[in-house]
Amino acid sequence: MRVNFVLSEVAAGLRRNLTMTVAMILTTGISLGLMGTGLLIANMIGDMREIYYDKIQVSIYLADGITDPQRDSIAAQLDSSPEVKDYVYESKADAYQRFTQQFQEQPALIANTPEDALPESFRVELVNPQRYPVIAEQFPNGQNGVDEVRDEGDFLDRLFSLLNGARNGTIAVALVQALAALLLISNTIQLAAFNRRNETNIMRLVGASRWYTQLPFILEAALAGLIGALLAIGGLVLTKVLFVDKTLAGPIKAGIIPPVDWSAIIAISPVIAAAGVGLAAVAAYVTLRLYVRL
Repeated sequence: MRVNFVLSEVAAGLRRNLTMTVAMILTTGISLGLMGTGLLIANMIGDMREIYYDKIQVSIYLADGITDPQRDSIAAQLDSSPEVKDYVYESKADAYQRFTQQFQEQPALIANTPEDALPESFRVELVNPQRYPVIAEQFPNGQNGVDEVRDEGDFLDRLFSLLNGARNGTIAVALVQALAALLLISNTIQLAAFNRRNETNIMRLVGASRWYTQLPFILEAALAGLIGALLAIGGLVLTKVLFVDKTLAGPIKAGIIPPVDWSAIIAISPVIAAAGVGLAAVAAYVTLRLYVRL
């Protein structure tokens, strides 16, 4: 009897404040969706670090018109350098072939790129990637057939800095949105308690405990938080299917960026659900204790 009564009160409360409930669900869903996006970006950054930092290379781009003796001299210096773990020579044809493989999903880009546009190079793997300045000193730009020496680590640092900024920005917006959701939950609970004050007062007069009269309001907020969490999870699934798996299919297939696995979404879904239910329930409880006398 008591369980049925509490559940009926929850259903009645959600119907009475339908517009506020919908607004609460949507606000909660958006904030949780942004939080989930931030977590996925963090996972992607971690995967990218494992992919790229293990393969950091120094690229020695050769100038057009380099002679065979100059090329052989560079190879001999690399062979004798204790800083070099391994290196690979890449001709113009090899560079263009790798380019076409990486961007095979973008035929227009390939068609507008001449076959000799990419320079030949030595791709050098260092014993210690942080010792890049030593290689840069050994092969100064513009001398002895060297056009430019470029450290991929600098680019990766800038790339990960940008991605970290995107992650932090997403989480910051999620926190602001979560604050708005908590305030909306508080206002909704106050309004619901005010509309049902006569019922709760009668219940208190006949001996109902404070917890028993507060429980329907807490369950209303928790249910709204759960629905918002489900919307957020559904949004992440749609984003993966419609955006990540389709729009980013080329870079993912080329190994430029890691895929978003279903396991990652499955792993963060309980976190999103628990956050939605927990924050909504706690906000409702605190509101009832501080602002509403039931």
